[in-house]
Amino acid sequence: MSRRCAITGKGVMTGNNVSHAHNKTRRRFLPNLQSAMLYSEALSRGVRVTMSARAMRTIEHKGGVDAYLRGTAVSKVPPELRQMKRDLDKVPAAS
Repeated sequence: MSRRCAITGKGVMTGNNVSHAHNKTRRRFLPNLQSAMLYSEALSRGVRVTMSARAMRTIEHKGGVDAYLRGTAVSKVPPELRQMKRDLDKVPAAS
């Protein structure tokens, strides 16, 4: 499993640990990845996705996974969610 967010694309960054004596050693900054189930109420099914905590906040801000997928272009949706978006486009939107 790669250390990359499926939604935002955030990945590992590198930098330096800097000591008091100003010695530099390389280090890695890992993203805050979580494995979460995105449940679609319109389709009554879910998909397990590895995503960052920031992506979880973004999806909640947009109004849930259904609203997020409806408002995002197919080219920008991660491969794990493309089938769900296609199925969601076939279902009429609930007002």
